[in-house]
Amino acid sequence: MFFWLSDFATTFGPLNVFRYITFRAGAATVTALFFVLAFGPSIIDLLRMKQGKGQPIREDGPETHLLKRGTPTMGGLMILSGIVVSTLLWANLTNPFVWSVMGVTLGFGAIGFYDDFLKVTKQSHKGFSSKARLALEAIIAGLACYVISRNFPPALQTSVAVPVFKDVLINLGVFFLAFAPFVIVAAGNAVNLTDGLDGLAIVPVMIAAGTFGFIAYLSGNAIFSNYLQIHFIPGTGEIAVILGAVIGAGLGFLWFNAPPAQIFMGDTGSLALGGLLGTVAVATKHEIVFAIVGGLFVLEAASVIIQVASFKLTGKRVFRMAPIHHHYEKKGWKEPQVVIRFWIIAVILALIGLATLKLR
Repeated sequence: MFFWLSDFATTFGPLNVFRYITFRAGAATVTALFFVLAFGPSIIDLLRMKQGKGQPIREDGPETHLLKRGTPTMGGLMILSGIVVSTLLWANLTNPFVWSVMGVTLGFGAIGFYDDFLKVTKQSHKGFSSKARLALEAIIAGLACYVISRNFPPALQTSVAVPVFKDVLINLGVFFLAFAPFVIVAAGNAVNLTDGLDGLAIVPVMIAAGTFGFIAYLSGNAIFSNYLQIHFIPGTGEIAVILGAVIGAGLGFLWFNAPPAQIFMGDTGSLALGGLLGTVAVATKHEIVFAIVGGLFVLEAASVIIQVASFKLTGKRVFRMAPIHHHYEKKGWKEPQVVIRFWIIAVILALIGLATLKLR
């Protein structure tokens, strides 16, 4: 909305500041932060009143988690509200990448909301049918990837860029419309699996958002992308505004999610944020780099896959409990130890991911 004020810059010079992505990304961060802080308490009170017993807690989980009974879930509504309001105010709404990213975010958020709703109303961990959920996620992701690919330069429409090697592109042809949605769906569910401890998912999400905000800005800038020898994709710089909103909304949510949490993110937030990050990775042609930056999410998802496969094939478990953050809790790590150490891992992986931009 405010971007359009830049049209009047010839009449009033200071309005030209609204053209700058860096200014609007910073403003989006601040807007989302204060929105969540201002309306968070009211949202928490409303969800607590509507949900009663709150999110069901696994009986087979760490014993300390039983103390969290009664904590409301669907806190993702706070985050998504902040992101949507901030994006509408500060982003260029004529940009197709903005609508693609927001479409996936809200679509995955709606799926997560329905899943949370079923879990709360039934007081069960069995929510939405996993097959139906994955099918819907794949449809939403597929549509977004089609729109995104249509807005790529011709040479990049069906290709995957390989980090470090500046000229290496893997042309997947029609299979790109299978690979790209897989990245988005996998990202959504990986973040969903990571969301198991107070503050564990939201900080790595913000770290990844900050990293990809930087990447999006550079990819959408002809001068910087040429200097770094990464692929120039006109329009992707605008995604940095959305990612600024993610950081602001995430900080606001963390205020209420810090131990002991007043509210949980729920599938509403984790699916949406994971889908958002995956879509940004596809839009910026950094899908492989996302596997590095989001390596913590990959590790969490891999631990579940390994655990299930091992138990089905051998009847034995590799970890004491999956996802892997519960494994360390079972080994005696305190919850804050697990969370902060995993944050450190997320920071290290983000730095490695950023290093690939210069190693060409």
